[in-house]
Amino acid sequence: MTTPTVEAGCPPLSLLEKAAKVLSAFQSAGPRLTLTEVVQRSGIRRSSAHRILDQLVQLRWLEREGRDYRLGMGMLELGAMASHHNRLRRAALPHLHALHESTGHLVHLTVLDGAEVVYLERIGGSDDSGVPSRTGGRLPAYCTASGKAILAFSDPAVTEQVIGHGLRPRTPRTITRPDTFRGELAMARERGVAFDHEEGFRGVFCVAAPLRGAGRAIAAISVSGNGVHRELERIAPAVRGCARSVWQAMFGPGRLVEKQPQPTGAAPAPGFPQPSMDNMMAWLRFSDWM
Repeated sequence: MTTPTVEAGCPPLSLLEKAAKVLSAFQSAGPRLTLTEVVQRSGIRRSSAHRILDQLVQLRWLEREGRDYRLGMGMLELGAMASHHNRLRRAALPHLHALHESTGHLVHLTVLDGAEVVYLERIGGSDDSGVPSRTGGRLPAYCTASGKAILAFSDPAVTEQVIGHGLRPRTPRTITRPDTFRGELAMARERGVAFDHEEGFRGVFCVAAPLRGAGRAIAAISVSGNGVHRELERIAPAVRGCARSVWQAMFGPGRLVEKQPQPTGAAPAPGFPQPSMDNMMAWLRFSDWM
């Protein structure tokens, strides 16, 4: 096989680009590759390829058996998560647009990642520029309505991890006492929505509902804006209804779901696809998530 070459005058590849080339060597090959085969398929120098392969094994993105390397569980888990997020976004988009049209305010779709929320989608207009959010952006979960909505219907251990990470004040209204924060989550469970009253940014108010069936939340949908505090109670039912519509669009009204949050190491919650080779390959080709 001819080794790929870099065109003259091209800048040297970054470490990330080299790692991507090494991983791409497994995309159209058999399940196992030797170091020599990785070098031939990627065009990366042998010494660099060897170092990158060792690092990817440590990250669980690859596994090694003797002289052979193969894709590891870390890659399969990432592929499953990316596939899930893409499916979630597609199912939610029409409902998010409808919620934006009916309320006239900024709408977000978020998921929890560690102690932060990640914005998968942001639906709004030019009038919403005062809310400092962006698709792909992150914020601490404890000071956002979305984060509180998800944590209210998560395993208690997840909440304690967020609290252990620190409830640092971002504004004078940020909840920083652990007991007060736990009480806020209890209220969110009772009402089915969570609120943010200038806790993350001055002047920004928000209401969010968890995306869930009878079990733990897998995401949250929110409406936020500057000076919308007088409308939050009126908007809350529409946000809850949007979350229900998205769940039904993904799983249908008759889908059986778990009744209690699952402990660490248990089977995935409804809506989280089992890792598969197809999901992993889709992730490799999904450049937006690389």
